[in-house]
Amino acid sequence: MIRLGVSYPQSAIGGAPQTLHDFATAVEADGFDHLALYDHVLGADRATWPDLTGPWRADDEFDDVFVLLGYLAAVTSTIELTTQVLVLPQRQTAVATRQAATAAQLSHDRVRLGIGVGWNPVEYQALGTDFTNRGRRVDEQLEVMTRLLTGDVVTYSGRWHELDHVALNPVPARPLPLWFGGTVTQAFERVAKHGDGWITLYDRPGEVVERRLNRLRACVEGQGRDPATIGVDVWLSMGDTTPAAWRAEVEGWLKHGVTHLTLNTGFRSLHHHPIGSNELDAHLDAVRTFRDTVADLLCD
Repeated sequence: MIRLGVSYPQSAIGGAPQTLHDFATAVEADGFDHLALYDHVLGADRATWPDLTGPWRADDEFDDVFVLLGYLAAVTSTIELTTQVLVLPQRQTAVATRQAATAAQLSHDRVRLGIGVGWNPVEYQALGTDFTNRGRRVDEQLEVMTRLLTGDVVTYSGRWHELDHVALNPVPARPLPLWFGGTVTQAFERVAKHGDGWITLYDRPGEVVERRLNRLRACVEGQGRDPATIGVDVWLSMGDTTPAAWRAEVEGWLKHGVTHLTLNTGFRSLHHHPIGSNELDAHLDAVRTFRDTVADLLCD
């Protein structure tokens, strides 16, 4: 069964407590399966950094993703809460693991942690972290994170981490689901070694994503795992398109065997376009209309 979720369009409707509360409780009451949260700490001024190609700017609003998870854990009760995606190499590993474990505890294990390496070197610089080696560092971070999440006493010596008989307590009651974004082979290898699923932000149904899915399956099989146990979460947008196009895109994704669809009303990049409103009700109406338009396709 396909799980249908939504992302919180913070850059469009803001992060005021009442707005966040009303959006989250509404999509939970409507039966959406998950609520996704963007992650950035800082945005770069494009007047100074005109060559940056990512979607977000200095005037886009972001709140801390872990604080949002804690708040949402308190105001919701059933909907899954997911980061899409947490830029892990910008953070201290043990702190991020502690925050994720606490969010899982507060939400009664409703957190799905989506992880990526990010695209913004200006943000990395401001946070005192190295952009150029973020892929290698996240691989070591994942070794440390997965060991800490067992609750066992951990001793680890790596290039960037030194842990001497330390433990994380408490840890989630069930294994914390780890999903990964990215389209390079290293991202698929992380899914295969540590993960439960892959998140793709920019793909559309077709030959390109099928090649990527084949690489993902090969990496998973290389780890002796069954690709059928790995989820795939894809982003869909409602701006600058039509209900007929929504149905066609969902039908295409179903042929690729995806497990999760995440609706975006405020994201702008490549083929993604926001709906063009900063009103809470407009964003709720958009995801409800999308759901009703494709509901029959998701029943099987």
